[in-house]
Amino acid sequence: MSTAALLSLALLLDGALGEPQWLWSRLPHPAVLMGRAVGWLDRTLNSGNAKRAKGILALSALVTGAILLGLALSGLGDIITVLIAAILLAQRSLCDHVADVARGLRISLAEGRSMVARIVSRDTSGMDAPRIARSAIESGAENLSDGVIAPAFWFLIAGLPGLLAYKIVNTADSMIGYRNPRYESFGWAAARFDDLMNWIPARLTGFIIAALSGGLGDWSDITRDAHQHRSPNAGWPESAMARALNVALAGPRSYDGVMRDLPWVNGEGRRDIGASDVDDSVKMLWKVWRVVVIFTILAACVMSLTT
Repeated sequence: MSTAALLSLALLLDGALGEPQWLWSRLPHPAVLMGRAVGWLDRTLNSGNAKRAKGILALSALVTGAILLGLALSGLGDIITVLIAAILLAQRSLCDHVADVARGLRISLAEGRSMVARIVSRDTSGMDAPRIARSAIESGAENLSDGVIAPAFWFLIAGLPGLLAYKIVNTADSMIGYRNPRYESFGWAAARFDDLMNWIPARLTGFIIAALSGGLGDWSDITRDAHQHRSPNAGWPESAMARALNVALAGPRSYDGVMRDLPWVNGEGRRDIGASDVDDSVKMLWKVWRVVVIFTILAACVMSLTT
């Protein structure tokens, strides 16, 4: 079976079932195992001198291990490949978590804060409804790229080894890719390689959102806002989503008790937003997913006709 066919099945399986809690309550999730590997290397190597070199060595070991594991698992057959790929895609869980924020907002401000705290790292205790909604929409757009489009892209390019390599790099970046005294040197390689692996998927995600919302005519504005974002990649899907919903995203927010005056994305958009806008963002997440599924099915059909 072609890589595109395997990917289409994995996307459909993830979209239908998501994360089976009965399974992960009994077994460690692959992402947890990846996190343990990153954590062990952090504790083992992140000390003394030459931290950047040690970080490069750690990332090289993680990527090599992921590729070798992917090759071994691929040899077990197509069913295993599809199951693992579905587990490492995050469409259903992403949409469920973002939708939970909208449901929480409709119950109370406190419930909305509780739900959004599950998906963002910024301070949530003082958030009003518009900030909660913005945070959920931003997280949904960014994680659509990181958790769905990028894994699918690398699976399509290099099968299960490519998918596992991407996931271990993304996990390493989320754990050690920070610009602080502990990780600025040791996590440098993880952060830069994650930027590289997400470069095409982030822009592709933004393009699909813009195309589906009739916003390709605003591509120059999307590009402008994306370049102002603190991340070289996250700004693309966020900026496209902001214009698709006609809302303003980003702007000032608090991290660890410190307010940061970050620029607005689509600053001319609506700022008094709420649960219904979060719902609309979830609808867009599913629209993008359907486009990717259709593309992979068509690609699989073309591949079957040419072999």
